[in-house]
Amino acid sequence: MQSYALLIGATLSAGTVLALAALGLLINEKAGIVNLGAEGMMLCAALAGFATVVHTANPWLGFAAGMAAGALLAALFGLLVIWLNTNQYATGLALSLFGAGFSAFAGITYVQARLPELPRYGIAWLADMALLGPALSGQHPLVYLSMLLAAGLVWFSCRTRAGLVLRAVGESPESAHALGYPVRRIRLAAVLAGGALCGLAGAYAAIVYTPLWVEGMIAGRGWIALALTTFATWRPARVLLGAYLFGGVTMLQFHLQASGVQLPSQWLSMLPYLATIVVLALISRNPAWIRANMPAALGKPFHPG
Repeated sequence: MQSYALLIGATLSAGTVLALAALGLLINEKAGIVNLGAEGMMLCAALAGFATVVHTANPWLGFAAGMAAGALLAALFGLLVIWLNTNQYATGLALSLFGAGFSAFAGITYVQARLPELPRYGIAWLADMALLGPALSGQHPLVYLSMLLAAGLVWFSCRTRAGLVLRAVGESPESAHALGYPVRRIRLAAVLAGGALCGLAGAYAAIVYTPLWVEGMIAGRGWIALALTTFATWRPARVLLGAYLFGGVTMLQFHLQASGVQLPSQWLSMLPYLATIVVLALISRNPAWIRANMPAALGKPFHPG
């Protein structure tokens, strides 16, 4: 029973990295913008957050620095894509490559650095619950924040005027522009919000999930988060469930190793990425279903008349 509680707790922690990033990318895509630069933004944010905590010993300043780094890179992406009408896919790939290279160069001095002792969190009354209690009680506040964020996005996109406008911009930017809405500014705001959440995910990965800095430490999670938006058919609640699913697959490799399962470590390490490929292949078998759920203007430039 204890081992299952530990597995569930580790799944929630691992899934939070994916959930925060995927929810940020979901905001982008609701506005019709595809940002393939999540991996690079998360790497730069991870470095910014880790370095800030090393120098200040304040993890919340580290999270703020990560969000700022993600938003800054997202602003650059938004300027190029929204105002200069560069290709979204090529610009996103360039941002991802830039983030990987810049973080590797700037983070050399932090490879051997160690974080100071960080505060531990716990909810006493949760610990007494069977099975889920030990898994939930000791989680970092950002784990609970990601759950609230998913619920908040459901409410925002379906129950608020601003959410409906955001969806309208993603479905038909020309119609939204004709009604007097500033399509470019709305898209930029969505890109900045998405970048900040990707930055928060990167900072969480470096400060909480694996409290260290090494080159390429995001290890493809930005790409998995991007795949999650399609897997979830652009619905926040499904993004959260998908994040925990992939987080569970990630943690399963360590659980199997600890249980003495005789499998090559390389096979276990590739489980999360194999699961991503399998899920996308299954979803892609029905293109009509994807087109019915995805924003109609996703990936298309906007040219105001």
